Amino acid sequence: MSMSHLAELPAPLGLNLVDVSEARGVQAPRARAAAPRPDGGPELLLAVPSATRRRVRRGEYLYRSGDSFHALFGIRAGSFKSVLLTEDGREQVTGFHLGGDVLGIDGIGLDVHAGDAVALEDSEVVEIPFAELDALATRNPALQRELFRMLAVEIQRERALMLLLGSMRAEERLAAFLINLSQRMASRGFSASCFVLRMTREEIGSMLGLKLETVSRILSRFQSEGLIRVRNREIGIVSLPALRAVIGRSDTRREAH
Repeated sequence: MSMSHLAELPAPLGLNLVDVSEARGVQAPRARAAAPRPDGGPELLLAVPSATRRRVRRGEYLYRSGDSFHALFGIRAGSFKSVLLTEDGREQVTGFHLGGDVLGIDGIGLDVHAGDAVALEDSEVVEIPFAELDALATRNPALQRELFRMLAVEIQRERALMLLLGSMRAEERLAAFLINLSQRMASRGFSASCFVLRMTREEIGSMLGLKLETVSRILSRFQSEGLIRVRNREIGIVSLPALRAVIGRSDTRREAH
């Protein structure tokens, strides 16, 4: 995988269940429904009759590390972060999840969740009981293939993140993060160039292996170079090609992680 391709980190699997009227973007247009895949795609997960809606308030846990695994959760509105607890008790953010993404994949085959899922804002999920989903999959080859695909993509995402953290300079990591987030917003029918960060800079730094001060300093540099506009948590991408050019460029300035 090349450096430039890291800007297109695999995002968590998505479902066409985003309620755009409840999502809060920056002047976001109405979401465009994704074209259905011939094999049904991840929407097959919604075929479970007992799937139910559940609201999760900002800061609340959808599930915690060690909780018994019993369901997958499709995000209908809002956003979440996934978190692991390090040996010294610190939180390590491992991912950010938007409307349409599926949470809980980490528990498949383990019977418990490996980490926490925490709401970044007031959110709503569709809870899909896995026992019933698994039973349906034994009778539905397309659904079974979709479950395998979800697991494969999650493994690919984790490997790509490890490569990003191990081989990229600080500014490349942040550029890749912004590009990836822009692509994910666009795929949901929102603006790719203007959006609000639901996560804090500290949480972004936790995921990218950077200090809070480093994240703030690089964002300010990107703004001074005319790559982005920053207003509190609102990000405007001024030049996507220039932001992409950050990845792999030679720069003698080295940021402390």
